[in-house]
Amino acid sequence: MNPVTRLRPLRSVSDTALLVAYHRAMETKRPDALFRDEFAVAVSEGRGEEIARRLRYGRRMAWTTIVRTAVIDELVTRMLPLGVDTVVNLAAGLDARPYRLPLPPSLRWVEVDLPEVIREKNEALASATPRCRVERIASDLSAHGPRRELLASLGAGSRNALVITEGLLVYLDPDVVAELADDLHAVAGFDRWIIDLATPMIRKRVNRWWGKKLERANTKYQFAPEEGTRFFDPHGWREAEFRELFAEAIRLDRPMSGYWIFKAMAKVMPRRTERMRVQWRSGVVLLERSNERPLAP
Repeated sequence: MNPVTRLRPLRSVSDTALLVAYHRAMETKRPDALFRDEFAVAVSEGRGEEIARRLRYGRRMAWTTIVRTAVIDELVTRMLPLGVDTVVNLAAGLDARPYRLPLPPSLRWVEVDLPEVIREKNEALASATPRCRVERIASDLSAHGPRRELLASLGAGSRNALVITEGLLVYLDPDVVAELADDLHAVAGFDRWIIDLATPMIRKRVNRWWGKKLERANTKYQFAPEEGTRFFDPHGWREAEFRELFAEAIRLDRPMSGYWIFKAMAKVMPRRTERMRVQWRSGVVLLERSNERPLAP
């Protein structure tokens, strides 16, 4: 391996999956863990820990991954009794929900990601038994034509599917996100979609911390629309539920580092604190198909 490549905290976009896995491993090791993900512990040892250590705030920002994971766990579990027969996890990374959530054996769980991620995951989980039927598909979701064909084929085998794009959209160009939203809406059985959403302020801060490192890994932190979830309205999706990470972190007792400062500011400068909260209002969002048709491309 090239010595320069070896020294990079992030070598490719796939390394972000290892960072997420390490954050989940941090939570798993707690005695009061919100979830237990032993797969994350196993796959993130070494490289995942190194990434978190060498990235600025790589460990401190773990609360966002942990809270996001717990909230999506709750949403998935809550959606299943509504007749969901398929979960489509796009850019699934090293997520292990089919192995740790209480899922019905009849559920079809489809994971899509880059070939190297799928290959690593298949090898790591070869001896593990999932709670439901799991399929893995190697595909580059940035390629428009193949993506549309793939989604159409997945929809053909489902009457009521839940789509998850955890940690994906932020790395896509807004035009690509719009195309993806249209492609998902074009599939009749895709009625619900779980995403995570950032704000322009968060994008600015992350790019200040990690921008050059992400660029060297051939990726960018890009999607953080000024209009929030209204971005999806013209594409046939509406906000059904917004779970703000800051509030959920307090509810789950996983507040960010330095939360006491924000709490103190709220008492003496309530208006300024509220403006800051709006600027940093990231969260997990449940989108539902709207009755309005998306705009023609």
